[in-house]
Amino acid sequence: MPVIEDLADFADALPERGALMGLDLGTRTIGLAVSDVERMIATPLVTIRRTKFTNDAEALLDRAREREVVGFVLGLPRNMDGSEGRRCQSTRAFARNLARLTELPITFSDERLTTVEAENRLLAADLSRKRRRAVIDRMAAAIILQEALERMRRTVRSVGEDGHG
Repeated sequence: MPVIEDLADFADALPERGALMGLDLGTRTIGLAVSDVERMIATPLVTIRRTKFTNDAEALLDRAREREVVGFVLGLPRNMDGSEGRRCQSTRAFARNLARLTELPITFSDERLTTVEAENRLLAADLSRKRRRAVIDRMAAAIILQEALERMRRTVRSVGEDGHG
């Protein structure tokens, strides 16, 4: 299945129920988060140390199978002005390569400021610097996924309210 740019089209490609997996792709790590089957709450899962694409994809697809995931949401690291730089190109390439290995739908969610938000939440929770470093990527993945879940609910609600798409 190709990567789906539009979140409403992504939602349409999903079964009615089933968990989604959020990914925060860093240069050295990939933070993973997963939703519940009702797609209400995103929970931080694990952080994968990146090695090479084949190993990274295998690790995250294994976790996706364990959790019976039905789709992926990748954080898209746009610049603050909304433009796309090298990191966005890298994320899009990762998504295209992942799409060759799975039939599950893949989409993107704007991740501007999610790492800052994750850091602020962890600071508020009074975690040590070492502990924050250990969980920041999976926390950012949970924020990316939660924002996508909320946008998907708003899209469905607004379509359902007037009976039109």
